[in-house]
Amino acid sequence: MRTKLGAVLIAVALAQLGGTQANAQPNVENERLITVTGEGTVEGAPDMALITLGVVNEAGAAHEALADNSQSMNRILDALKQSGIEPRDLQTSGFAVDPVYSQPPQGQDSSVPFRPEIVGYRVQNNITLRIRDLTRVGALLDQVVTLGANSISGPTFTVEDPTVLQDKARSAAIADALRKGKLYADAADLELGPIFRIDENYVSPPQPYAAPMMMRMEAAQSDVPIEGGALTFRMQVAVSWRIDD
Repeated sequence: MRTKLGAVLIAVALAQLGGTQANAQPNVENERLITVTGEGTVEGAPDMALITLGVVNEAGAAHEALADNSQSMNRILDALKQSGIEPRDLQTSGFAVDPVYSQPPQGQDSSVPFRPEIVGYRVQNNITLRIRDLTRVGALLDQVVTLGANSISGPTFTVEDPTVLQDKARSAAIADALRKGKLYADAADLELGPIFRIDENYVSPPQPYAAPMMMRMEAAQSDVPIEGGALTFRMQVAVSWRIDD
């Protein structure tokens, strides 16, 4: 894991307005402030992979396509559970039954009207699989394809709990803002007073890495090669200081 400080647009605001305070509470409109935005970026290793896998079947009748589809999906689900995948990591993410229409014959005169007819039905059932042991991703992909999965998207890599990495990015963003604040104050021959406020401007979700699907939609001969890469977490904070006279 490594931390780097990114460059961001700097906003420096100096304002001094007259007026009488009704009470002793500070009013930002009557403060002389310098404000900068700091950014912190942290990279960390993923600990979980998400895969959407599905079974697509076609048949002349909807109930036939559904029966074939359900048989294949039940076979996949049973195998995944027997291999140690917990039920909480298996979630249905899509189900559809659609008609299949006839297509115009090749070479048909385009001036002749063609009326498509329903010639069958397509059933698709998708599930989202969470894999918590990344060393098993390739083997599980090979297994589900062998068992009949013929529609696969992913894997997308993520982390189950991003809090630690997000906090490291926050610390890096504060350090970046402090550095910039001192730099601009020195350049403008100003004295920084106490910090007036800190605002978290931007929280970037981890940028996922989706591995390319290096596989054929048929039984593979070995585990699918998969690399987890790294995730990037990015935070932005705005820090304002009072300016001493």
